[in-house]
Amino acid sequence: MSSESRRIRGAPKRSISCVQSRWRLGNGRLCLLLLHNTGTMVYTMIYTQTGGLTVAIMTTLLVTARKTDNGARKFPLGRRAACDIYWHGVSFHDNENVVSGQVNKFPGMIEMLRKINLSRAVRTMQELFPEEYDFYPRSWILPEECQQFSTQIRMVKENDATVNPTFIVKPDGGSQGDGIYLIRDPSDLKLMVGSQAKQAVVQEYIQRPLLIDKLKFDIRLYVLLKSLEPLEIYIAKEGLTRFCTEPYQEPCQKNLSHVFMHLTNYSLNVHSGNFVHSDSQSTGSKRTLSSVLYRLAAKGVDIKKVWSDIIALVIKTAIAVVPELRVYYQADIPPGKPGPTCFQILGFDILLMKNLKPVLLEVNSNPSMRIEHEQEVAPGVFEYVPSPVDEEVKVGVIRDTLRLMDPGSKKASISQLRAGGLEHGEEIPMEAETQERSPDEGALPSLCLKQVYPKYTKQFNYLRLVERIAAMFIRFLGVKGNMRLGPTAFRTFIRTCKLSNSNFSMASVDILYIDITRRWSGTMPDSREAGMGLQAFVEAFFYLAGRRFKSLALREQVVSLLELCEAQLESPSGVEERRSVSCSRAMPRAIKSQTLGLTNPQLNSPAPLRRAASQDYRLHQRLKPRTLRANVEN
Repeated sequence: MSSESRRIRGAPKRSISCVQSRWRLGNGRLCLLLLHNTGTMVYTMIYTQTGGLTVAIMTTLLVTARKTDNGARKFPLGRRAACDIYWHGVSFHDNENVVSGQVNKFPGMIEMLRKINLSRAVRTMQELFPEEYDFYPRSWILPEECQQFSTQIRMVKENDATVNPTFIVKPDGGSQGDGIYLIRDPSDLKLMVGSQAKQAVVQEYIQRPLLIDKLKFDIRLYVLLKSLEPLEIYIAKEGLTRFCTEPYQEPCQKNLSHVFMHLTNYSLNVHSGNFVHSDSQSTGSKRTLSSVLYRLAAKGVDIKKVWSDIIALVIKTAIAVVPELRVYYQADIPPGKPGPTCFQILGFDILLMKNLKPVLLEVNSNPSMRIEHEQEVAPGVFEYVPSPVDEEVKVGVIRDTLRLMDPGSKKASISQLRAGGLEHGEEIPMEAETQERSPDEGALPSLCLKQVYPKYTKQFNYLRLVERIAAMFIRFLGVKGNMRLGPTAFRTFIRTCKLSNSNFSMASVDILYIDITRRWSGTMPDSREAGMGLQAFVEAFFYLAGRRFKSLALREQVVSLLELCEAQLESPSGVEERRSVSCSRAMPRAIKSQTLGLTNPQLNSPAPLRRAASQDYRLHQRLKPRTLRANVEN
């Protein structure tokens, strides 16, 4: 590496020269050539056309264009023709002029995966499916639930003086471990930043994690959300494990501030004097997931079950956040309006407990794809050097994401996507996976991304109740691009579904709307749009279900009300009622079919759709699913 690649600690970052990162599709086809200058924050657009696939790269890093020896063309000043794929650096809105092709970011993903919104989404699913969503630690949202948190912890300690739990506080918009701290008493909460309340999530701290070499570690797993309609999820077969750099001890008042012991964030531990950069995939402070799993297997651990539980966690988490993503999606790309399709690589951070149960820590909307790290070559002088572990994992993820999204590649049509999986309670066979290759792919390796949905639809489709509520919410939004339900639209929903009666008048409906909307508006002070958002609508829906079906448990209440509303919406009077609303829009029937995860052409009529969804749910009630089985591959 040239001396230009080095920088002196404390020197201006603009002195860093470009560091080249190559992402090869294989067989000599250079797909992306990014030249990173980490010292600048300039939005630059570069278009690369190689082998018929055109990629537009939007990045917050300065990108220098140059010709490549394989004939790839680059257009640093832009080009008029549309691209196949737009690779944005941060968010969907990096480039506002995309009207076709595919974008590597979903609108709303950054907002949805903030700590508070993710906690709310999972909490909703925990209300409906407490056993299935026990992989997420108990959480409180600050500052609105501060009093509730303090009261509950005080009561726990009063009932048992020997109990002294530890909690971890995470800033809502924090990243890379910034602002995270541990507490043992609610009085230690840092609620204010200057004169403003600090938005954060406080969670139960996992005190007994699985240790390797006496060190705590977590798993970074890369997940491709390929599409929302139909829902397609891929999981990378290889991941990273990030280790702490100080031997773990259960938290006590003396060691709560020891971040190198308790926090697994790479961005924190890399500054520890004990951090080890290793060229080996099985040693050092960052290792491959497969090396850790094989080490556990040597000790007799059933790693197939561990991997199976991780797959289930990923699918369930995606199901929890998809409803809100659909609302964001229709706001930015309304039905019938020209626009791109979206996909996104997500970073799931997962902790294994001592009993090998996986726990979700967080989901990153913009996981790092760097394949190099800083190394001190002289006192105070650093240079960037390749990281073999990162390259082993991340290059394959990028390469195969582009292969999957390449519009010229051979892909199964929507009608060929089988709502796969076995019936609840059946064992998933350990089949060997094969990967078809198109003639022009030559000797490319098989995909490192494994499809898990819709492959395992039958195991998880019963969880998608909130998506059906979201579809109803979108149906009554009215104006295209809107994300909130106004009072008139809410009244129309009540009237169309025939949910008012002598005991629940339209005046009561208005009071319900005002109360819930006002309360949710107070929890989201930065919101500029008035009205009822999806989360508030879900709360109202749960309330209406409880009123209508008082003798049932919440889950059965919601299912019953969904069936009632869907039947009313498909009746002639319901269709006519919707047409009378100004600027209303009916959701295409095909979208509803995809929302339910059903692709059988015989199920296109509304009644069979409702029956199929209900039968799927009732079958789950009778049969307890066995553990999902999946191969551990590399």
